[in-house]
Amino acid sequence: MTVRTEQKERTRQDILASANRLLRERGIAGASVAEVMKGAGLTVGGFYAHFESKEALVAASLRESLRELWSGLVAAAGKLRGVEAVSFVVRRYLSRSHRDHPCEGCPLPAVVADVAQAGEPVRDALALELGDYADALGECIADDSPASRQRALALIALMYGGLSLSRALKGTPTSEELLKACRDFARQAFTND
Repeated sequence: MTVRTEQKERTRQDILASANRLLRERGIAGASVAEVMKGAGLTVGGFYAHFESKEALVAASLRESLRELWSGLVAAAGKLRGVEAVSFVVRRYLSRSHRDHPCEGCPLPAVVADVAQAGEPVRDALALELGDYADALGECIADDSPASRQRALALIALMYGGLSLSRALKGTPTSEELLKACRDFARQAFTND
């Protein structure tokens, strides 16, 4: 790899890191190309040397940030399986820390509403990452039933919904109740197998 190629890749990663932060904070609509480039310490003029469009940047950012988050959750669960794995993953995802620090966590609460209006590349990126995580989570929870993917997808939806509502109601007692209710519900759902 040449020095120029290495520099271009570092710059691309800086742009992605800035996009990841802004998408988590402001969603797709709130993360303009100008703001992303400013966050990377670059000018807008250089954007198209790295991405063909904002849509391509958003798709790449979603793939990277979701893959990093979800692979980290599964890896942290280690050798836990079944209800213990579910409890561990849900406890980490539906934590006060995750709720209170959206810039470091899951981008879904900030972007999902915008994804419906985004182009096919963004929807495809989200669908791919959700599918991959459902497969990994299904293995982690050691569910050999034919419905394991459905159960993992339902668990992901519970986690995302609980986090989204909890963030929206941060500072209220209901926010805490939501986190606990979703954690308890997930554990009960997988205990009753």
